[in-house]
Amino acid sequence: MKVFKFGGASVKDADGVKNLCRLLQQTGHSDVFLVVSAMGKTTNAMEEVVEAYFKEGKDFSESLDPVESFHFSLAQELFEEGDPVFTRLQVLFEEVRGFLKWIRSPKYAFVYDQVVGYGELLSTALVSHYLQSQGLENEWIDVRHYIKTDRNYRDAGVDWDQTQARIRKGIKSGPLYITQGFLGSDENNFTTTLGREGSDYTAAILGYCLDAESVTIWKDVSGVLNADPRYFEETTLLEQVSYREAIELAFYGASVIHPKTLQPLQSKEIPLYVRSFIQPKEKGTEVGRGKKIKPEIPCFIVKKKQVLLQLSTLDFSFMAEHHLSNLFDLLHQYRLKTDLIQNSAISFSVCLDNRFGGLEALLKDLEQQFKVNCYRDVDLYTIRHFTEEAVEKTRKDKEVVLEQRNGETVQLVTR
Repeated sequence: MKVFKFGGASVKDADGVKNLCRLLQQTGHSDVFLVVSAMGKTTNAMEEVVEAYFKEGKDFSESLDPVESFHFSLAQELFEEGDPVFTRLQVLFEEVRGFLKWIRSPKYAFVYDQVVGYGELLSTALVSHYLQSQGLENEWIDVRHYIKTDRNYRDAGVDWDQTQARIRKGIKSGPLYITQGFLGSDENNFTTTLGREGSDYTAAILGYCLDAESVTIWKDVSGVLNADPRYFEETTLLEQVSYREAIELAFYGASVIHPKTLQPLQSKEIPLYVRSFIQPKEKGTEVGRGKKIKPEIPCFIVKKKQVLLQLSTLDFSFMAEHHLSNLFDLLHQYRLKTDLIQNSAISFSVCLDNRFGGLEALLKDLEQQFKVNCYRDVDLYTIRHFTEEAVEKTRKDKEVVLEQRNGETVQLVTR
């Protein structure tokens, strides 16, 4: 079996859904497990619904109206009036509205997962019905019945034993399956999510549990590039990279592959392909065992809007082990992701991703123990396989507040 993953950009409109269908007709669709993300910017729109839910006096129902309008409008482009898909969509929106109306929970992460996850349920319902209408028989499944997780909402950990047992029992070879990315469920069957952009991870989980022949991530770029074209004018396609190199790139923030995706595939040596859904005949990038990076050139990664903290002790003593232990306990408690660490005898610097909004609470605790300098909205540049020319080009016209070199990697924090 092959696992195909399509992100939101690939199904952002009716033409995208039609293109996905044509691609399956070209590449073959038997023994394929299709993982589809929420359409276009739906996840962002559903996040706004969650924000409205927690904002006093805000009508969260109105926040859902644009999402509903978008999906029904798209369905009208793809289907005749009266098609069963319209009823299917209506039921899903009624479920969301019912949850928002009747469940009053103060836990943001819990509510987030229950609401935002509907983006994937809506997209896969539409895609499944459209493929069916074009003669591509398929079986829609709810991935929450198969991927079981802990209750760490918004960044759930997979229960591998239970997940593998369910997938191997419930999935048979032969059909074209379609399911949701990003989602799982906990022991009480509440929806959990696997982290932002977690659909890649879903594909890897399915690939691992099914002993898949390969996993392919279909993107709007030609494959894994040596830099993000949104931020860098000149980019080059990497024809092949090793699992380890891809893990390094993902760890530092390369957006084309989710950081968790590579490890389950590496453990079973399942090849990963990153290809273009716009040019499906192009080879793209292959990630596999022993694949030396080709071509071997500097790779640039940038993470915007990060936070740099510079800490020193209040009594001018050395930064000892108990200081660092307390610091990392707090980072874990407030769910701050660490992207770079640098320490000396008297100071400690850390660059953080504040995606879960725990920074303000962290600062209050840190200021009881340390002198704290906080730089907000800094950019973190990482250069793999760097050259001095590449470093100087990156530094140009920027204020560098921290630099670190380690083997083949340079990291610069700029503002």
